[in-house]
Amino acid sequence: MAGFEFSVETPGIDEKVVAGEDPDRMAVRLAGEKALAVDADEGTVVLGADTTVVLDGEILGKPENEAAAADMLLLIAGRTHLVITGWAIALSGAIVEDGFDTALVSMHPVTRDEADEYARSGEPLDKAGGYALQGEGARFVSGVAGSRSNVIGLPLRPIVAGLSRAGVDPTR
Repeated sequence: MAGFEFSVETPGIDEKVVAGEDPDRMAVRLAGEKALAVDADEGTVVLGADTTVVLDGEILGKPENEAAAADMLLLIAGRTHLVITGWAIALSGAIVEDGFDTALVSMHPVTRDEADEYARSGEPLDKAGGYALQGEGARFVSGVAGSRSNVIGLPLRPIVAGLSRAGVDPTR
């Protein structure tokens, strides 16, 4: 959407919560770990990101299976939760800039049958909070206060600015 050409790598890092860690700091830490875990050529800019969902102070990660995905959707249904996306830009093996963005997402009420059907689609299984605003999960969202791109996983405004400061500009 922002006009960048890129390749995607999924580094295998442990995404566990550190006891007492604030969700925003956790998202930034994990984004940095992801950026640094990529085996990149010298001078290559690497962007790492991590999104988490917080409801009533509890961090909701990615559901482990379909049953957990349906339960997670029912937990946030009819309520408003916080979405935090941490990001980090690495160059030559060092973080040069990082930050996070937040948005509040309000959900429609959801029935058990709707939650189970959505979970069976497979879409929510690798998504924090167990839904995808950019996909079929959008039908459960009643509103977003803040950046929609943040909820999808990359807060474009701060990341585009950070990439520009790192010397990376859109190709168009």
